[in-house]
Amino acid sequence: MTDTRLDGPSHGPKDGAKPGHLVILLHGYGADGNDLIGLAPVLSPLMPDVVFHAPNAPYPCDGNPYGYQWFPITRLDPAATLAGVRAAAPLVDAFIDEKLAEHGLDESRTCLIGFSQGTMMALHVGLRRRNRLAGIVGFSGMLAGPEILKAELKSRPPILLTHGDSDQMLPHVLTERAAEALEQNGLRVGVHISPGVGHGIDEAALSNAARFLLEAFNLPMPG
Repeated sequence: MTDTRLDGPSHGPKDGAKPGHLVILLHGYGADGNDLIGLAPVLSPLMPDVVFHAPNAPYPCDGNPYGYQWFPITRLDPAATLAGVRAAAPLVDAFIDEKLAEHGLDESRTCLIGFSQGTMMALHVGLRRRNRLAGIVGFSGMLAGPEILKAELKSRPPILLTHGDSDQMLPHVLTERAAEALEQNGLRVGVHISPGVGHGIDEAALSNAARFLLEAFNLPMPG
């Protein structure tokens, strides 16, 4: 598996300029990089020096022949979820390293954004990198293996977690539990719960994410 190299769509910066910051978007189960790269045209006018990369997960999706998965879904069995995240983590780490080298950047100028299964990947990988990331945003996800985080934690980037309170795929209580576990391990976590929103990203969640990224990158707020 370590021979697998991730790839997917990218966006920005404008006019082929040299990137000053990097955002890596990790999609959810059954989707692909094209799903989350759609956030880039919305965010990039606020942060024009950011390059966005959205790799496809490494495996064809068991439940959707047109999409990809980071690992199989097994009714959110905690042990299987942690094993799946662990197995895919080296590929995400390698992708981050590749893009840092490609753009001449470091972790202090890099944020991870995940959705659902991609949030599980972003949290797992981001907190185990020796050099601290600028930040992690997790939409509609959860934290795999909270009980082993203390022993494996290597850095403490700021984190924003958002979730819809009407999510029937991953209940929003999973984000609240994740935030509690992260805070217990000394991380600074912001939480936004969107009323009436299902398994998706609404305008309020995206607005919160944009503000978080601008602060994480120390970029000026618009207006």
